[in-house]
Amino acid sequence: MLLIYSHHITPRLSYTLQFIFNEVWKFPFELTDRADVFEAFEGPRIYYGKNPPATCIQIEPQGLLHATGIQPQEIQCFTHLGYPAFFKSPGVGYPFDIFSGVFYLISRYEEYLPHTKDLYGRFPHTASLAFQEGFLNIPLVNYWLIDFQQAVRQLYPGFQPAGNVFRYVPTYDIDIAWSYKHKGFGRNLGGWLLKPGLERCRVLSGSKPDPYDSYTFIEQLSEKYHHQPIFFFLLSEDRNRYNKNIRPSHPAMQELIHRLNHYRAGIHPSYNSMQQPGLIEQEITLLQNITEKPVRDSRQHYLRFELPQTYRALIRAGIVNEFSMGYGSINGFRASVAHAFHWYDLEAEQITPLKIHPFCFMDANSYFEQKQDVTVTQQELNDYYEKCRSVHGCMITIFHNHILGSEKMFSGWSEMYAQFASRIS
Repeated sequence: MLLIYSHHITPRLSYTLQFIFNEVWKFPFELTDRADVFEAFEGPRIYYGKNPPATCIQIEPQGLLHATGIQPQEIQCFTHLGYPAFFKSPGVGYPFDIFSGVFYLISRYEEYLPHTKDLYGRFPHTASLAFQEGFLNIPLVNYWLIDFQQAVRQLYPGFQPAGNVFRYVPTYDIDIAWSYKHKGFGRNLGGWLLKPGLERCRVLSGSKPDPYDSYTFIEQLSEKYHHQPIFFFLLSEDRNRYNKNIRPSHPAMQELIHRLNHYRAGIHPSYNSMQQPGLIEQEITLLQNITEKPVRDSRQHYLRFELPQTYRALIRAGIVNEFSMGYGSINGFRASVAHAFHWYDLEAEQITPLKIHPFCFMDANSYFEQKQDVTVTQQELNDYYEKCRSVHGCMITIFHNHILGSEKMFSGWSEMYAQFASRIS
């Protein structure tokens, strides 16, 4: 066991240590505010404060974890062992307040501060410290913890955390289940008038498969490489320019969900659910009625969420695992970490039961936002794989059924993804 001393124990400090020791390191620890207990302890020790006793790791607090409320932070980055760091310590202990740094990044502190939202009402990646300081493409928190673990081990050679093993979790967003099929005469006629062509007629006549139907490909890939995918279904009764799926009451939609029901099924709360949280519960009920299983996984459509309101609504609706932590405009590590973590409600100063599962790659970002071709995207995927694997993290990707289908504009993407899947099998 490792003992940590702080003169003041706060929810923020407890949360941060639980993440580091329980989620990442898998190593038992205790936190104490009694100096006599700390001084008498003979095992590995971390002193979170000034003027430590001899023979211990010292981290000098910079104030964030002993504070309450949400205030702009003065962040000045510097380089530590080749990586950016902040909350620099002026003393002779560890070079920076790593606990405050971890908390700042995984609590998404900066997203509570004033900012200009993007076109879809989201926190923009350009406002993030990670983008501005050039570390969005690395799991910086994991790199910090690897270096910090080595520093602890130098003083305490017996300190050997079990840690995690690398995991890959493929996820699929089903927000446009078919391009032409099951959309009815009116929608297909309107689509044909906007974009005349024979393909629609061939698909509707049954002589050609729907270009968005990649479900057999995904199932075969999952079986071949023993994947445990999660499918997120958009089930909105309110169709608009953003909610384009067929209605959840349509037999074909229900048949598709039943077909994939032996995998994990999550809800994909519709576009307006960020402003109308009641929609989340309605759509969860729809999915549960179809699958006859409780729904515990969720990812917001268009990755639209606002802290803390959206996460609070998800908790009220019974969601346990949330998969929206990433940007809809660029790939990378939004929370600067390749591990799951519990959401800390910063306004309420509470650790919550909601577990956040960050993703680092989405196909739509590569294609539509970053304007990459298949070759560059494959290099990007491999790069994120190597980074997540090197820190024994969890790599979560998002693919859409229509991008893995036979649509000409996405030619080569399914082959690229199959090659990637074979590499990490």
